[in-house]
Amino acid sequence: MNELELLREWDAEATPLSDTARTRARFRLYQAMRAPASPVGLRRRPLLRIAVAGVAAAAVTTTVVIAQGTDSAPRTQPVSVATVLRGAAAEERRLEKPIAPRDDQFIYTREVIKETPVGGGPSKTYVDESWTSVDGSKRSYVSELGHTQWVPRDKPGQSTWPPSRWSELKQLPTDPDRLLIALRDMGGKPDYNRPTSADEWPMVHIFLSGLLRDPVLPKGLRPAAFEALSTMPGVKLLPGRTDGDGRPGIGIQYVGKPGTPWADGGPVFIFDEKTYRYLGMQDQRKAGGRTYNQWSHVAAQAAVDRVRQRP
Repeated sequence: MNELELLREWDAEATPLSDTARTRARFRLYQAMRAPASPVGLRRRPLLRIAVAGVAAAAVTTTVVIAQGTDSAPRTQPVSVATVLRGAAAEERRLEKPIAPRDDQFIYTREVIKETPVGGGPSKTYVDESWTSVDGSKRSYVSELGHTQWVPRDKPGQSTWPPSRWSELKQLPTDPDRLLIALRDMGGKPDYNRPTSADEWPMVHIFLSGLLRDPVLPKGLRPAAFEALSTMPGVKLLPGRTDGDGRPGIGIQYVGKPGTPWADGGPVFIFDEKTYRYLGMQDQRKAGGRTYNQWSHVAAQAAVDRVRQRP
């Protein structure tokens, strides 16, 4: 009998874990197996869902070049992680057009993904359109990198991260500090009085970054997530980045400790270098023995009445 068979038989009469609890368990098992091995980055762009977060952290300050105008020389201005992310939260609150979908509707999204092979090669752009059931009671129709598929309706007790059901997303706190604790204590009752330990931050990061990958969130939740990210340890600022359309921006990236996922850097969230408006995400994926740089942003979102209906 090998170790896997032992695991299968252990406490076989117990109630099966939820998807969220299973994700947490796998992450902790992964950490135990990897330490003290060499660091490995979790890079694969997920089909619909996976995370970030934070609370007490020193903001990393970097100097970026800001152009004053065509007739003046560029000047330098110190910018911090907190400045960019709080500015992004303010822009999101100013620009967001919240939706209030009915349970019988679908969330429509159109996401643009540009990929370029590392080491050279032609770029390719995908336009992914997806229709996700608001309450999970209907089949969803999703696309990733041009591959479409029907997703079965939710089964009783089924859960995903980020939540696919709008009602579950709306239960998440829009207060940054409380959001971090809710993500840390996922699956149980949040303990808002307990400090977060150092070994809990990577898991919080996974849940928060997965939340930020979700193309559509209830009003106030994305700004809260940006502000939560601004306070977490292990976040750094990357000036001189561009988004998939070549617009100049500033990157924000979580970097874990050696031996943990994303030790060499996680996905990069890119913000406009002047307004701090969120522009999209830069990441990498591996397929067929090759590595691809990937830029993505959401081009459209809405609540619609049926699959393949566009706003």
